[in-house]
Amino acid sequence: MIKTIGIVADDTTGANDIGLMFSKNQYSAKIVTYGEEKNVEVDSNVIIIDTDSRLDSPDLSYEKVYKATKTLQKMGCSLFFNKTCSVFRGNIGKEFDAMLDALGEEFAIISLAFPKNGRQTKNAVHTVHGKLLEDSEFARDPVHPMHQSNLVDILQEQTNRKVTFVDIETVRQGASVLRKVIEEKRKVFNYCIIDSETQADLTIVAEAVHDYKVLAGSSAIAEELPKFLQVQPIGSSLTNLNITDDLGALVISGSLTPQTREQTAYLISSGVPCVVLDSRKVFVKFEREKEIRRVFQTADLLLKQGKDVLIMADTKDEVILETKEIGFNLNIDSLTISKMVSATLADVTEQIANATSLKKLVIAGGDTSGTVSRKLGIKGNYVLKEIETGVPSGLAIGRHMLIVLKSGSFGKPDFLVRAVAHLKDLSY
Repeated sequence: MIKTIGIVADDTTGANDIGLMFSKNQYSAKIVTYGEEKNVEVDSNVIIIDTDSRLDSPDLSYEKVYKATKTLQKMGCSLFFNKTCSVFRGNIGKEFDAMLDALGEEFAIISLAFPKNGRQTKNAVHTVHGKLLEDSEFARDPVHPMHQSNLVDILQEQTNRKVTFVDIETVRQGASVLRKVIEEKRKVFNYCIIDSETQADLTIVAEAVHDYKVLAGSSAIAEELPKFLQVQPIGSSLTNLNITDDLGALVISGSLTPQTREQTAYLISSGVPCVVLDSRKVFVKFEREKEIRRVFQTADLLLKQGKDVLIMADTKDEVILETKEIGFNLNIDSLTISKMVSATLADVTEQIANATSLKKLVIAGGDTSGTVSRKLGIKGNYVLKEIETGVPSGLAIGRHMLIVLKSGSFGKPDFLVRAVAHLKDLSY
């Protein structure tokens, strides 16, 4: 019987995403920020360490995942999961290798499909809402542009271990056939990517692979695994928590994805006031401080009037282009520019939280979520309730507040409106 499931996630929103998949099956899930895992109480079925390593250098991401895996091993975990981006952005080869090295293992099952969010895999080729990965919005990712769609090729470029896949036709022959094929692959290969196009496919995969020690990929398979795992659910101890105030909810958006652009536009159209951060001001100290003060003062006043407030980085194409040009002229690369904008949003949020004792916070964007959480001293969170596929609410650890941390590419147009309403309705 598995006592505790140990997960290493490469970003904050992904950690919440996979935590939600288990919590929907009555498993309790706890997320811990990397570096804060010492003396963590193992009081949940699922312990997730958020390394926030997707944008790190390959060597640093390896180090983080290796150490996080060792920590989970010491906690008594016996099933391990390496949670990555559902389109393979990031240092996937280094991170997968790090987990295997830490555990002394040489084989991992990888399932990247997430049908409920439009991610499908057939013949190892990944699509997003029907488009090849290389033709999707992720081809224009500013840090990890995806120019290939074959998952075997993408992963093989990042590891010396051997990569293979199992096709959808084999999956649909059932769990016993799939298991036999996997065992044959295991004799030659180290990483085995499994095709899936539907949730029913994932159920078959979960039945076939649930007792392998190392799993990896997107969170979707985690919704099916509990059907086959022997784990005694640990009930949540989160009851009768008084998280109430007279303030509005604060929404922070640092994502430039089409989904989040739609969501912020919808939120504004619903009547929520918006304060736009001018990203061109983040490079010069006095300009940055003046911009932070302006945004803070405007948002602070509105929140204290009980109004919900959106603070977002400017998404106008000309402003984004000018921001990049200013940065490039200062010999600052795109990744660092992005991090500077996230850090400025985090500074604003910290000032607001300290001035208002903020209790309801929604953040859109993976890097922004991690940056803001760290700035606020949030050391993790307990996963609470599902708002939409892949996005739960959470009770922060380290600061008494309710939070929603959303991946930039997740959610329907009205998600932010529903997330704010959800936090207001939560009561313990």
